[in-house]
Amino acid sequence: MKNFAIIGAAGYVAPRHLEAIKKTGNRLVAAHDIHDSVGILDSYFPEADFFTSFERFDRHLEKLKRNDTPIDYLTVCSPNHLHDAHIRYGLKLGCDVICEKPIVLNPWNIDALVDIEKETGHKVFTILQLRLHPAIQKLKAKIDAASPDKKFQVNLQYITARGNWYHNSWKGDVEKSGGIATNIGIHLFDILLWLFGQVKQNKLKRYDASAAVGELEFENANVDWMLSIDEAELPPQAKEFGRRIFRKLIIDGEDFEFSDGLADLHTQSYLDIVNNNGFRLKDTRAVIQLAHDIRTAAK
Repeated sequence: MKNFAIIGAAGYVAPRHLEAIKKTGNRLVAAHDIHDSVGILDSYFPEADFFTSFERFDRHLEKLKRNDTPIDYLTVCSPNHLHDAHIRYGLKLGCDVICEKPIVLNPWNIDALVDIEKETGHKVFTILQLRLHPAIQKLKAKIDAASPDKKFQVNLQYITARGNWYHNSWKGDVEKSGGIATNIGIHLFDILLWLFGQVKQNKLKRYDASAAVGELEFENANVDWMLSIDEAELPPQAKEFGRRIFRKLIIDGEDFEFSDGLADLHTQSYLDIVNNNGFRLKDTRAVIQLAHDIRTAAK
């Protein structure tokens, strides 16, 4: 059984990490968030110590270490712009670190973290759970088996309607979230890179607080993509059934469906990580570079 601590326990994605820690047979010993709406802890680790003060959280972890209770992993679920600092904290504390997407906002932050990994002897893992999706793995095998000069034609749309709160939260602040391409699109861009190789050309058609549209040429695909959090852009077939999320991935005219099977991918990610097979900094660098390039192309 490994001991975990978490930063960002009140966040949107934290329950997936809490469930993954529980399902993999491990233990959460401490949690931190500046907000105290963390009743979710009762469903998984009611005995975990909780702190709204980072200083008290830090002192508590140091005390646990002195009393021979090691902190094996620090899970980072804080707002995007804090990931870099919290990863550094975990490495210097003497933990391996598991960080939600995007691991950092800028590609040069990854280079600095690689240096700290070497200095401390500890590792940084990230969550690229869609690479573990059985349907996407099957699709990758099919693409890899195609002729090397094959160029796939791809259309990707992802609309996840968000209310007015979004723009008034840190997620609506491009300096904190990285903007819509980073905050909403990071996993999808990672899958495109994983499936089709490196980016050869990046053309941005639209980029604002609610949506982004562009064209990407990869080594093995031409991709038209669109991301949006605007409910008005949901297609009629989604609105008809009261759905606020719409995903569409079309490859050479054929619809590819991957909405099912998402629930346990964080748990699978954690199983891989505790067995030292998780995704590392090098695995996420290309998508951080792409998201950065899209964001800066909009300026």
